[in-house]
Amino acid sequence: MIRYISIFLFSVSVSIHAAGQDNMASAPPQQGLILIKNGRVHAGNGQVLENTTIQVNHGRIEKIGTNLPIPADGVKVYDATGKDVYPGLILSNTNIGLREIGSQVKGSNDYAEIGELNPNVRSIVAYNTDSKIINTLRSNGILLANIAPQGALLAGSSSVVQFDAWTWEDALYKADDGMHFYMPSLLVRPNRIRNPSIPETDPLKEALEKIETVKAYFRDARAYNAASSKPAQTNLKLESARSLFGKEQRLFVHCNTVKEMLVAIDFIKEFGFNVTIVGGSESYQLASLLKKNNVSVILQQLFSLPTSDDDDVDQPFKTPAVLQKAGVLFAITDEDGQTTGRNLMFNAGTAASYGLTKEEALQSITLNAAKILGIADRTGSIEVGKDANIIISTGDILDMRTSIVTHAFIQGRSINLDDKHKQLNEKYKAKYGIK
Repeated sequence: MIRYISIFLFSVSVSIHAAGQDNMASAPPQQGLILIKNGRVHAGNGQVLENTTIQVNHGRIEKIGTNLPIPADGVKVYDATGKDVYPGLILSNTNIGLREIGSQVKGSNDYAEIGELNPNVRSIVAYNTDSKIINTLRSNGILLANIAPQGALLAGSSSVVQFDAWTWEDALYKADDGMHFYMPSLLVRPNRIRNPSIPETDPLKEALEKIETVKAYFRDARAYNAASSKPAQTNLKLESARSLFGKEQRLFVHCNTVKEMLVAIDFIKEFGFNVTIVGGSESYQLASLLKKNNVSVILQQLFSLPTSDDDDVDQPFKTPAVLQKAGVLFAITDEDGQTTGRNLMFNAGTAASYGLTKEEALQSITLNAAKILGIADRTGSIEVGKDANIIISTGDILDMRTSIVTHAFIQGRSINLDDKHKQLNEKYKAKYGIK
């Protein structure tokens, strides 16, 4: 009986999620010229251009200026007078499209594989372009994301996607930009509740053994990929590290404490990897060392308590300014399971109240993120020659009170900004006769 109830509940849940947003088709390619005129353009590189017009052709930014002539025919004009224009925002680490309804419906989740060493896993092939979460992100101006696997020590490679696609092949913006290592915690807290019948273990020793397991894998992979002759049989796990050693990929090390980040720096010294810290809640303590070793940082969640009880309670908000001052390349993301990325720009806005300028905060979710993900030659800022990933807002995109995204463009395509939240809002306004 329980089995049949479970099947029924699963069917109801899936049907509810499938019912919303059936009108959300991918936009067709750009046809003709697009001009966004007279907006306040926040270029994403620190510049703010007043009363500026952007000309888009074949999905790319063709011209930027204050007095661009507007052709009479074949042009779609968007009047941004009194509005703010920004580069499309970027989630630099997320499992959007891999995880939909959490643990309640396991069939909607495909973000983890069994086993501790899965370097050959590619998150992109599991990416679901029909995720209902995606459209709520686009409504907030988030147009690209780095989709990362989870669930293992070495979880596999992430890929960058754009949020307007029929299939994962259409969505793919950059394939396999980096491999993800989830470092076991080196922060040992006392266990005040212990079962005498269970043998006591040393968690620090176990963590160090797991780190050594990962290092042993990379030593084997280095030898495999340095061999002068091609092996008779391809070892997929060892082969998958080739791009790391060739520096076409970077190693994303998920960790927070000083000790853990020092271990991450050891990977640079031993293997020569390009390393990005994901998390980095204590990165403010090592800012100069991170700069010296060219380590970038993705700050996962500003709205959280600090890692150490001795830290200031608002330390997460102050860390971006410390990294900025030290010259460390950093990005801000939003990995709160409740908001699923939707507070990205407001996280950056809070950092702007704790030492960053508004344009530096914007850069942490646009150009800085693009640099870390290796896509800064194509996006992250509003510059001639780059993809036209652009949003228009009635107010400051970093301010929850005034930010309303009215238009969004991905590679010049005008994007439908409808989403399940808006549809539910209209549904219940109709039910209760609210105008």
